[in-house]
Amino acid sequence: MEEQKVILSENLEQALTEAIRECGADRRFVLVDDTTEQLCLPVVAGFDCMKGVEKIVIGAGDEHKTLATLTHVWNELQRLGASRHSLLINLGGGMVTDLGGFAASTFKRGMSLINIPTTLLAMVDASVGGKTGINFGGLKNEIGVFRNASSVILDAVFLKTLDRENILSGYAEMLKHGLIYSEEWRVKSGEFATAVDCCAVANSTLNTLHPKLLNELLTFDVEQPDLLALGRMVADSVKVKQHVVTEDPLEQGLRKALNLGHTVGHAFESLALTRHPVLHGYAVAWGLVCELYLSTIKTGFPVSTMRQVVRFILEHYGRMDITCDDYPTLLELMTHDKKNTAGKINFTLLHDVGDLALNQTATKEEIEEALDFYREGQ
Repeated sequence: MEEQKVILSENLEQALTEAIRECGADRRFVLVDDTTEQLCLPVVAGFDCMKGVEKIVIGAGDEHKTLATLTHVWNELQRLGASRHSLLINLGGGMVTDLGGFAASTFKRGMSLINIPTTLLAMVDASVGGKTGINFGGLKNEIGVFRNASSVILDAVFLKTLDRENILSGYAEMLKHGLIYSEEWRVKSGEFATAVDCCAVANSTLNTLHPKLLNELLTFDVEQPDLLALGRMVADSVKVKQHVVTEDPLEQGLRKALNLGHTVGHAFESLALTRHPVLHGYAVAWGLVCELYLSTIKTGFPVSTMRQVVRFILEHYGRMDITCDDYPTLLELMTHDKKNTAGKINFTLLHDVGDLALNQTATKEEIEEALDFYREGQ
């Protein structure tokens, strides 16, 4: 994949101007959804670098992350005269960056792409790492490609536009990063500094991370967040993900760590699409409850740490209303997970915080036991 710059911006106009200049595009387009058109586009619309940029608008929410919406974006690019030398700026949350990234990757066999994530979830997860795609056949992210944006611009100004639910949605991925981060990575900080420099994350290495990242996340007041402190924590979280994807861009090994909470979480999310859609981070948080429980019974994860994280999640995220009657559907959804091999449901589990247990499997009975714990455990 092409090199990706992750820019922790303190001057959004300057960062975007430079990113657009580096693309050298003949035409420029910005993709927004109904929400970011109203709340976020005005933040950048007056910049000189945005003069002449054509706007493409799609529906907001994961229910619009579909082939029909993708076709609409292709049609608009075609109608407005885009070429393979054009640029698509994705201004929005994970749905916009995922779908827009896929549209840019496939239109005319690939045009330039910049991501400006506007939700906490997109900042720490969707916009970094090169995964693009759409939902298909009732399954999350079933169709897509790996494609890095040329630049990802992270600016805390957009955190002010978020409600409680969207803050919590992104925070779940930050919790995941806190769980997989290892103090031993600091030994490789020199290697990571090189990777960071070429990805334009200014003056930062893993040595700057809080020595107990998970503890900081579990004690932060996420209900009434200090946005300046949250912005710093976002930077730490991005460092974790950027290190992982730099080491393993195509998910052959280490990058599988990022799947913690997602095997069960994607099943929750897909089930919710048939009822009342939930934000991705909520599903991941609920998936973490189940997969940390599996980690305690299968790979020796400390029960005390598991219960501490589970208490935090249940206090802030509640539970999805499921019964035993939903277990067959959830198990069936898990069998379609892209991580599976040889017909077996694949999990990323933990021996301890930062001590990864990749490519784990679990029996039907163990998964149902984890779902029982989710429904009834404390």
